Amino acid sequence: MIIDSFGRAHDYLRISLTDNCNFRCFYCMPDEEYDFTPASRLMQKDEIIKLAELFVSQGVKKIRLTGGEPLVRKDAASIISGLGKLPVELVITTNGTRIHEILPELIAAGIKSINVSLDTLQADKFFLITRRDVFHQVRSNIELLLQHKIYVKINMVVMKGLNDSEISDFIAWTKHYPVQVRFIEFMPFSGNKWTSNKMCSLEEIIATVEKNYEVLPVKAEPHDTAKSFMIPGHEGSFAVISTMTAPFCDTCNRMRLTADGKLKNCLFSEGETDLLSALRNNEDVLPLIQSSIWSKKKELGGQLNKNFEHVDASSITNRSMITIGG
Repeated sequence: MIIDSFGRAHDYLRISLTDNCNFRCFYCMPDEEYDFTPASRLMQKDEIIKLAELFVSQGVKKIRLTGGEPLVRKDAASIISGLGKLPVELVITTNGTRIHEILPELIAAGIKSINVSLDTLQADKFFLITRRDVFHQVRSNIELLLQHKIYVKINMVVMKGLNDSEISDFIAWTKHYPVQVRFIEFMPFSGNKWTSNKMCSLEEIIATVEKNYEVLPVKAEPHDTAKSFMIPGHEGSFAVISTMTAPFCDTCNRMRLTADGKLKNCLFSEGETDLLSALRNNEDVLPLIQSSIWSKKKELGGQLNKNFEHVDASSITNRSMITIGG
């Protein structure tokens, strides 16, 4: 078991397969001409599997594949197939553009839940945010997942003046579709132009939904990062990931492995531990993992405070979101 100095057991590993993406969302990627990590510096398939096996041997029960966009990696299907053989719950976060190309492999690997990032239900605004004209492909692939009884969670980063007016539209979507919409508070990362006045808080999101609907809280599961709610008569549900205003650090069980093989013990951690170099040098990786997690800060990487209005994004030492793995 991998434990930090606050007694938190870590049994959930997020693995980024690549920092490459076929979208150019401004809040995730610093700019259009982003320099992606050379393939030689990325974890190779066998290295990913070997590290995953080590984490599983230490009690990891859930692995989430992220990116960038994980499915743009050419050997994504092979990696997913390999990880699907491990005794863990395997899930994935994707922008949804390539689901139709890899659906058989996802099903064969036992993936039963997929998070799809979708920040708007309007095709023109989708193009504005992503700089890519594939809105209808994403919507079609969400339908495809539902047809195959795969549970779909929709990740929507809420930003004032951009898509906060669509909160009710996303809620309306859950009326007849068994999706969970997860509204995410806009978070600061390197190059994403975060300011507090762009952030829509948990309280503001709930207040917006309550203007038109009866909102009932759902009992939280252990280690939940999202605060979940239901609306009577709706097939689906919604949740809020309130990292900025009501963080969930006390029960955090998450570790992040970047595409270039660095272990981050928190999304906002300043430091990281190079596992890939150690693996390639035939060194014992486990002590590095244990030391990294033991040194984890109590909350928010030790860099943020809970008073988001006074967060200075420029003072945060971190990677861009795309190089961390969502």
